[in-house]
Amino acid sequence: MDLVALRRYCAAKRAAVAEHPFGPGALVMKVGGKIFAIIGEDADPVTVSLKCEPELAIALRKAHDAVSPGYHLDKRHWNTVTLDGTVTDAEVREWIDDSYDLVVEGLSRRVRESIENG
Repeated sequence: MDLVALRRYCAAKRAAVAEHPFGPGALVMKVGGKIFAIIGEDADPVTVSLKCEPELAIALRKAHDAVSPGYHLDKRHWNTVTLDGTVTDAEVREWIDDSYDLVVEGLSRRVRESIENG
């Protein structure tokens, strides 16, 4: 997955907002004010940090050399994925979906309902 496809996929999520709160080069994707993805736009190859269930995070790190503990994040709940071609686009999309869903599940009921009802 390249940078354009990655940004497009994240931005297409319901109620997703793109920001650069840490300055250029780190595109932060949020839903309900909470981060679900951080895209290393200037990294070569591109990276994306995604929220993950702790047990799955460890399993993904063991299964893929391109997956490492979240860079500058809670390493128990975040993975950083290097998009070097060794992980399929389908896997990256699945992990983005999981991250987004985890964040939405953690939002207040009022915020979740406003997102779900568009």
